[in-house]
Amino acid sequence: MTIITQLSIFVKNEPGAFASISGILKECGINLKAFNIAESSGFGVLRAIADNPKEAYATLKDRNIIVKLTDVIAVPMQDQPGGLYEVGKVFGDAGINIEYAYAYAGVKGPAVFFRVDDPASAISALEKEGFRTLSESDL
Repeated sequence: MTIITQLSIFVKNEPGAFASISGILKECGINLKAFNIAESSGFGVLRAIADNPKEAYATLKDRNIIVKLTDVIAVPMQDQPGGLYEVGKVFGDAGINIEYAYAYAGVKGPAVFFRVDDPASAISALEKEGFRTLSESDL
């Protein structure tokens, strides 16, 4: 199973809040490989793929930062028209709901991280259609 652990970090929607979070990660030697920030009134959610998500989680919790671990999958994408459609169609045909997604440039090529309602079924549907998913060691 190639499920990847993602950090979901709640960040106040104010100047310096992102710098504070990223500074803590820097102090601890934790590298973010990919991230997305979604805003809401009063706070944002920094969704991130870290090189050591469990250590990052513990570090942030120790600093009283609201953080949780979430399962996502990463799918290598063709950098051409229709690449995203092909994966979206597999999910749609299999009845898999995409909650959110974000792109990753990647050292081995582009990929998209997907948060879906059923990661195991999503991986199975993708593999059935000839797609592969990435593991944390692929990133």
